[in-house]
Amino acid sequence: MSAPLVSILDDEPAIRAMLAEALAEAGFRTSAFARASDFEAALKRSQPDVCLVDLGLPDRDGLSLVHRLALEQGAVVIIISGRAQVQDRVTGLELGADDYIIKPFDPSEVVARIRARLRTPRREAQRGETARFAGWTAHFDRYALEDANGAETPFSHAEGEVLRMFLEAPKRLITRAQMQETLGGAAGESFDRAMDVRISRLRTKLREDPKNPRLIKTIYGAGYLFLGDVDWG
Repeated sequence: MSAPLVSILDDEPAIRAMLAEALAEAGFRTSAFARASDFEAALKRSQPDVCLVDLGLPDRDGLSLVHRLALEQGAVVIIISGRAQVQDRVTGLELGADDYIIKPFDPSEVVARIRARLRTPRREAQRGETARFAGWTAHFDRYALEDANGAETPFSHAEGEVLRMFLEAPKRLITRAQMQETLGGAAGESFDRAMDVRISRLRTKLREDPKNPRLIKTIYGAGYLFLGDVDWG
């Protein structure tokens, strides 16, 4: 099995070189780009396992790429940015990013965050790529929800992480602390808001009544319960 491919999208040559060196030493393959257009052209030839995306690119705001990467490519997306405001972090996570690292950073932290994120696909491989519940089929191999009539709705990698967590523990309380521990990222306002948004989007895609959801129930002050029966296969 080949090493995971990490694509680095940052317009600063020193940062690209620093990350590429640290990742290579850690056993990853890398590709590096200064412009969004070059990065998108490379996507037609190969799909990375992880994308490190800077927000301040010369030809496009990196945020416009994050949602597409998370929703269409199914890659782990980690934002690396000098924008340190809570709202910037929340916006990035809401668009589907899996993590947000603020510049300046230690490259070893980036390596650790990537390894933590890649633990989820290894767990997925053990449980299978398809789960059926309440008339729905979740296809984790292509990031899509299929209804009883065969119509499909895509979900992002970040939304898929949350959905898989629920489907792996039906009818068991999942606390915010458990979500933070499993999904990674620093606990706090940005993580909590990102989880709220991902759960809200999942409920919308599952056509839940927001006032009385039948599958993903909020247990106020405690966490969440997934109430459906799940069949993995």
